Amino acid sequence: MKKLFLIAICSATFIACQNKASENGTVATDSTSTAVIAEADAPKVQVEKAIYDFGTIKQGEKVSYEFKFKNVGKTPLIITNATATCGCTVPEYPSQPIKPGEEGTIKVIFDSAGKLGLQDKVITISSNANPKFEELHLVGDIKEK
Repeated sequence: MKKLFLIAICSATFIACQNKASENGTVATDSTSTAVIAEADAPKVQVEKAIYDFGTIKQGEKVSYEFKFKNVGKTPLIITNATATCGCTVPEYPSQPIKPGEEGTIKVIFDSAGKLGLQDKVITISSNANPKFEELHLVGDIKEK
């Protein structure tokens, strides 16, 4: 019983120390294991247009659009992933860091095959930006052929 109690106290102490280090920002890391940068020095993203309305298209057509953005922060922007809400939307993102003051694009291709009606495809970008990279949206209406 004493051993179990001692193990519980040691575990609680270890967890509390880990949480305190994260709150102070001294050892904190994000989910991709890259060091967290102080907000004042972090890369910041300015998206030119976060929502693209492709209007009305016929079922089966493909829509392509390039979302333009700029790193207005003080350190290089590193994009680690870009995902869409479904497999019909494929984002392509830069693999090289975007230096402060430089611009980049995220190309998105949406295939409307099998889709009908109003659509809102959300593209989520994972990066080291602080605040987070804004979600991108492709919206429009798909009519039957």
